[in-house]
Amino acid sequence: MRYPGNYRIWIATALAVAAGPAMAQVPPAIAAVGEATVVTLHAEGVQVYECKTGSEKTGGDHKLVWTLREPIATLLLDGKTVGRHFAGPTWQHVDGSSVVGKVVANAPGKTPADIPWLKLSATARKGQGMLSGVATVQRINTRGGVHAGPCDKARTFHSEPYSADYVFLQKGG
Repeated sequence: MRYPGNYRIWIATALAVAAGPAMAQVPPAIAAVGEATVVTLHAEGVQVYECKTGSEKTGGDHKLVWTLREPIATLLLDGKTVGRHFAGPTWQHVDGSSVVGKVVANAPGKTPADIPWLKLSATARKGQGMLSGVATVQRINTRGGVHAGPCDKARTFHSEPYSADYVFLQKGG
């Protein structure tokens, strides 16, 4: 059966809308080929920065720079709190399962104010539950989280609001 061209455009648009924001086009740099999605959780929180001497970042001149200390975020599914995200980086689900990741790749956020999209490899897991079989975590659809203001006093902190979607993947897709 042949369908008119407009019908195909309508179907493609409907599928894209139904997929929602978590189904963003993932850049090749952070793709997880051959892995299947376990769950996608939305995060709302802050990226906490600390004003520190940045000898490595500033070429050894010991200037003060803002350095990411940790994320602090609530993980949401369908608008309900289902976990938290914190230093490690760690994601902990209310069922007791958790995963710790290490960044293995990144892609720029959509604007200079948006933290990068990331691909993280699981380095540790705890508990039995939703996150216990996770091999890879992708951070996508980031909004905000970048802080670049003046850093005048060591050991001061700044919390920069951000949101993101975290896609938790397992081997075999």
